[in-house]
Amino acid sequence: MAKIQIITIITNVFFVLYISRLIVKGKLREEYAIVWVICTVFLMLFSFWRNGLEVLARLTGVYQAPNLVFTGFIFAILIYLLHLSVVASKLHNDNKKLAQNIALLKEQFDKHLNDQKI
Repeated sequence: MAKIQIITIITNVFFVLYISRLIVKGKLREEYAIVWVICTVFLMLFSFWRNGLEVLARLTGVYQAPNLVFTGFIFAILIYLLHLSVVASKLHNDNKKLAQNIALLKEQFDKHLNDQKI
């Protein structure tokens, strides 16, 4: 096994342990951690299987194996950005509804206080 393979495998193991630690401490939600774990699994796979990237490049018709890596990561980033956009939109709508509910409750509370004073 080459030095770079050993370094990559050790780094991947530590990265998965760090992700697990973040989940346990509550700093990273499971739904976001799955993306990092999947990326780490792919890196681990290609750490053990040195010719795997060339094989996948030939199967998909890509002429240069590094181009497959860049294309794959660009696609993964776009999918992840879409997911984050959906989450941000949902949080925006929830925040708006919450602000409206608080305003209604404040109005009811003020009305109740005014009724008691009279």
